[in-house]
Amino acid sequence: MPKLKPGTVIPQPGEDAAIAAGIAADAGSQELGADWCAMARPASEVLPQEAYAELVKRPHGRPKAEETKVFTAIRLDPDVLEAFRATGKGWQTRMNAALRQYLREYPLQG
Repeated sequence: MPKLKPGTVIPQPGEDAAIAAGIAADAGSQELGADWCAMARPASEVLPQEAYAELVKRPHGRPKAEETKVFTAIRLDPDVLEAFRATGKGWQTRMNAALRQYLREYPLQG
């Protein structure tokens, strides 16, 4: 089974049966099987060239920040790391802000 994102809810067998019954009861819908999926083709083969070119030139992912971060490896005491991680999503940003605040309060002498 593939790794799932946190919070993903897998339908239980009874829920799956209800979903399948709903599909069967709706004349305007159908469950797509392996035969239908086998007919699938890449967008580059089925879209007009201009439309496909417009589609692929769009940027993917989130936009670049004005000031990008630098990847680094750092050793921290376990309790310090866990304290920040315990604050939830965005803990690295908060750790960065705490270090920035420290530098404002205690400028380093080179």
